[in-house]
Amino acid sequence: MGTSLNSAIFFVTVISQVWVSSAKLSGINVWPQPRLMSWPQPQATLISPNFIITSPQHPYLSSAVNRYLNLIKNEQYRPQVTPSVNITTSPLLTLSISVDNLFTPLHHGVDESYTLTIPANVSMANLTAQTVWGAMRGLETFSQLVWGKPSLVAVGLYVWDSPLFPHRGLMLDTSRNYYGVDDILRTIAAMSGNKMNVFHWHITDSHSFPLVIPSEPDLAAKGSYGSQMQYSPDDVKNIVQFGLAHGVRVLPEIDSPGHTGSWAEAYPEIVTCANMFWWPAQTEWADRLASEPGGTGHLNPLNPKTYQVLKNVISDVVNLFPEPFYHGGADEIIPGCWKADPTIQSFLSKGGSLSQVLEKFVNITLPFIVSLNRTVVYWEDVLLDDLVKVGSSFLPPEHTILQTWNNGPNNTKRIVKAGYRAIVSSSEFYYLDCGHGDFLGNDSQYDQPDGGNTRNGGSWCGPFKTWQTIYNYDITYGLSEEEAKLVVGGEVALWSEQADPTVVDARLWPRTSAMAEALWSGNRDERGKKRYSEATDRLNEWRYRMVSRGIGAEPIQPLWCIRNPGMCNTFHPFV
Repeated sequence: MGTSLNSAIFFVTVISQVWVSSAKLSGINVWPQPRLMSWPQPQATLISPNFIITSPQHPYLSSAVNRYLNLIKNEQYRPQVTPSVNITTSPLLTLSISVDNLFTPLHHGVDESYTLTIPANVSMANLTAQTVWGAMRGLETFSQLVWGKPSLVAVGLYVWDSPLFPHRGLMLDTSRNYYGVDDILRTIAAMSGNKMNVFHWHITDSHSFPLVIPSEPDLAAKGSYGSQMQYSPDDVKNIVQFGLAHGVRVLPEIDSPGHTGSWAEAYPEIVTCANMFWWPAQTEWADRLASEPGGTGHLNPLNPKTYQVLKNVISDVVNLFPEPFYHGGADEIIPGCWKADPTIQSFLSKGGSLSQVLEKFVNITLPFIVSLNRTVVYWEDVLLDDLVKVGSSFLPPEHTILQTWNNGPNNTKRIVKAGYRAIVSSSEFYYLDCGHGDFLGNDSQYDQPDGGNTRNGGSWCGPFKTWQTIYNYDITYGLSEEEAKLVVGGEVALWSEQADPTVVDARLWPRTSAMAEALWSGNRDERGKKRYSEATDRLNEWRYRMVSRGIGAEPIQPLWCIRNPGMCNTFHPFV
């Protein structure tokens, strides 16, 4: 109890910000809400037809400047609630950008702070930042302060802004169903608009291997869904460069040793239980070969050829992705799959254990990844699984980050208490695929005469995670101040058993926006009170703006609600 209270006090202290009442009353909207914004007298002025943005020359910043200049001049967004402002007489001619450290790379922990000043009755606004990445965040804020036709911009305004958490990510699974390059680029663009900075690309899994590996071309040639459902090196370069131009890192995940059934199309000899039925008849759940259909297949750590192939894959992925983090997966080792292999059976019969099999795998692959100048990210299972896991001696904290997805704050606590940095993706809050049912073809749970279904939407992680569920999650809950420092941030996750390009925008947005604000400026006001009620109108407005920018974000309320503020609330709390 005492630890939780300390954590709560720490969280409130860290996220405190200023948001003057005039901004709320006037209807101006910035998402994520800045840490500090002062607008004492709501005023606006016209954007001059000759408006320009001046900035230092930099390949990615210059690209962003051109993109935002076009947006500011041509978006002409019409808010659902028109801001109530006084119009001043001096059009804004220039936004001047200055950057202190022009060549700081986009790596974890980079300074993304910025200061934006838009004086009244002056023709020039100023945006200052330590890095080009902070300047990009400031450009996004400026773009959201512009609205209408002809375009107006808020003036007499000051913003200081900086994220609470350095890692604000989105994970997309492109193995179970394929997403085209354009779908990925559109997702990254939306992330940038929400000031998110990590696209975690879960590229491969048991279902398909869509990534073309130059040194191992058969993996995609035989393991993908087809030649039109592959990512070439040029595709990867395009995605990585697009990410950099939008201030978004592209973090690759090649999951192993589990989730590798697709590798067996090219190398059946290194994969156990590949292409076998996932849960054989007459067996208990504990003896299953996978946790879902199509999920069978684990790399065999006792076969030397496994490491020849895997090291080629890792080396090529490191060459394709400049990102200093490499996600190695290492989740959901299913005992039955490894036990189906004769080599592993022999090892176990001589007194060995499955955890020792995993230890061998980690002991060979982790040092190799580190030798390529990468920090290794694993899912929490590698340390916390009940049945198959490795000891902490195999996972040096200086080279390892663990991503949590089970048991909410409890597993986050276990990870940081063990001295590891944590990325929080708690399925109870951040899994966006939940609540859409399971995908078994003959699922008898739905055949209920009374319509009853005790599984909360039919999926293992149901119910559906509403935007308020996501927004209200405090990812450092229950942690001491020192433990909270090891939480580098969080990621929402979209697993794609039942998602593909036709639904991806609505599955992601605007629920992902909820996490984006919570990790950027927090989910509490300056008094320490949860601000989800106030955030509703702002998220509504931001959702409409995202739609105008080509993102198919789903609605969170009827349009009537945003046009009648407060009328869709209740005086009777449910808890």
